[in-house]
Amino acid sequence: MKQPKIAFVHDYLLNYGGAEKVLEALLEMYPESPVYTSMHEPEKLSNAINKQKIICPETALFKKFPKYLTFLMPLVFENFDLREYDIIVSDSSAWSKGVITKPEQLHISYIHTPPRFLYKYSVESMKRSAWYFKPFVTVLDSLLRVWDRSAAQRPNYLIANSEEVRSRIKKFYGRDALVIYPPVEIDVKNSGSPAEKNRAPYFLVLSRLAAYKNIDLVIRAFKNISTELWIAGTGREEERLKELAGPNVKFLGKVSESEKHSLIEGCLGVINAVKDEDFGIVPVEAMAHGKPVLAHKSGGHLETVTEGISGMFFEGSDEKELSLKIKEFEQAIYNHTFDPEIIEDTVAKFSKQRFQNEIRSFIEEKWAEHRKNNA
Repeated sequence: MKQPKIAFVHDYLLNYGGAEKVLEALLEMYPESPVYTSMHEPEKLSNAINKQKIICPETALFKKFPKYLTFLMPLVFENFDLREYDIIVSDSSAWSKGVITKPEQLHISYIHTPPRFLYKYSVESMKRSAWYFKPFVTVLDSLLRVWDRSAAQRPNYLIANSEEVRSRIKKFYGRDALVIYPPVEIDVKNSGSPAEKNRAPYFLVLSRLAAYKNIDLVIRAFKNISTELWIAGTGREEERLKELAGPNVKFLGKVSESEKHSLIEGCLGVINAVKDEDFGIVPVEAMAHGKPVLAHKSGGHLETVTEGISGMFFEGSDEKELSLKIKEFEQAIYNHTFDPEIIEDTVAKFSKQRFQNEIRSFIEEKWAEHRKNNA
């Protein structure tokens, strides 16, 4: 039987995060498939992605003002010519699900979340709330919500990266979705350098330095804590966060995959303060090392972290309350409340192999059905 031609469509290729790990896992399965995207910055991505054929419009304005021209993104994706492919797999938290396909083509969309900025979830930057942007943003968002709901009806099937995102899809798009958790490298033995002995104990935040990550809340909470806080990552909030930080907060900047694993291996635990996290790969990466996680009690965290087994939760956004919870978390760690082996066992269901097996089976099953229905 002739193998179907597959193309992938990805919102942006501007950093290396959870969405890009999904794309990498898909490209391992279908290495001959091209990737269509709106913007591409190869210096920020892995070789596994950059070596692929990437189709990206050469638009200088998008490169210079990507956030200010967001409202034009639907036009970019609707104008991709995908007619030569049998199967299109879009990988979306915003735009790629809106590509135009023909009835005989199969379109499957892996949804990381409906666009956070359109549905009143916290977002990358606080600029949208500025008085001089807000009147324009309000009108544009209303128009984009109409397009977004319409675009979400175009794929034949939707896949959600968590039960949290599945519930958002039901609410905002009126559709159901299959949940396939994203791939996480959980076989992390010997993946980083051994932790230095006699190093001062520290808690770790691994994150893009974006507003919705709530790293400012964690920094303020550590003003009442003597233990060090190490922050790995870069982003538009970096300077503001450094101004908030006390002497026990250390900024590490961008770290390699090996350095990331070493940092996790050497820390007391990882803190993830995102409210309404879509899924949250960092907590799972931490637990793969047997490290406990202190996470906001919301969103995808409720599917990955188990209270008292693999970590603890905090609620709200009060720095004093969080400070007390961090101290409680630290005491639990020193009391050996969390068993590293048990923590590691909780993340087996998030492996890359499991993701690839599940999504391959889904694509093959739906393609067979689609061909039969269109015969």
